[in-house]
Amino acid sequence: MAQIPIGTVGEYKARVTSDISISFMGVDGARVLSTPEMIRLMEHACRDAVLPLLDSGHDTVGTHVNVFHRAAAPMGSQVTVRAEVLGTMDRRIQFRVEAATEKETIGEGTHERTIVNVAKFAAKQAEKGG
Repeated sequence: MAQIPIGTVGEYKARVTSDISISFMGVDGARVLSTPEMIRLMEHACRDAVLPLLDSGHDTVGTHVNVFHRAAAPMGSQVTVRAEVLGTMDRRIQFRVEAATEKETIGEGTHERTIVNVAKFAAKQAEKGG
């Protein structure tokens, strides 16, 4: 099993564009980063932080999200997501996550991912008939 040091950090950056924003009744000035997309960016940062440390053939899947969307990130703003490993237990990894624009923190919370053997995971999904 992989050794994931507490304090391992990952970072992911994205620009808010129309494909990751939400609009309100067609008012362009109100387009902002959507909450599901903020969470996707957080998951991406967490995965990227630990992926190089995992054994060959392994990856992580998200299993728990507990975040607050604190502020809006307008179109064109740069969002930086930081993920830090808080702890591990067996195959589970707990992270602290934070998303911020150049001006303010827009989201924060915790996320948990579980290490999986990709081939076994895929075989199990195939058995489910999807």
